[in-house]
Amino acid sequence: MIKKILLVLGILLAIPLVTALFVKQDYEVETQVVIQQPTQVVFDYIRFLGNQDNFSVWAAMDPNMQKSYRGVDGTVGFVSAWQSDNPDVGSGEQEIKAIKEAERIDFELRFYQPFEAVSPAYMTTEAIAPDQTRVSWGFAGHMPYPMNLMLLVMDVEAIIAADLQQGLDNLKLILEAPPAQGAG
Repeated sequence: MIKKILLVLGILLAIPLVTALFVKQDYEVETQVVIQQPTQVVFDYIRFLGNQDNFSVWAAMDPNMQKSYRGVDGTVGFVSAWQSDNPDVGSGEQEIKAIKEAERIDFELRFYQPFEAVSPAYMTTEAIAPDQTRVSWGFAGHMPYPMNLMLLVMDVEAIIAADLQQGLDNLKLILEAPPAQGAG
């Protein structure tokens, strides 16, 4: 009887592990927004990682997170690091890996807590009219075996896409806001 119970338990444990062998491990997300500003104005804003604090959903999750910086913001090699007691924020850093002026910025996100991962990300700008710019924000991730089973029960791509889209919508509001009027 105990052998039958152990056999059934073994099969029940094996089923998800075998299933995970056939589940994708990599995912990619890209969202876009059109901003009523010239491409150079938009690019000059997004090239600075420090400005992400103004529009990124993740930066707003913990107003008490500790931040540190290394290098010159807006240049290749600049690193913005964060540390939070909030498990939804955790700790990690983001580095500017490449810049193609007025077109593309490539980042590397290194997550340390609550899990370790390295993920590439990017932002692109494309002129669609003299005062109109399409901004794309993309992110790629990897869920190693057997954690990739989460991709079956949780739409990670949709969750990340929603956060990126909210960030881009926030960016649009910031960059399209009328300039503040000075006291006269």
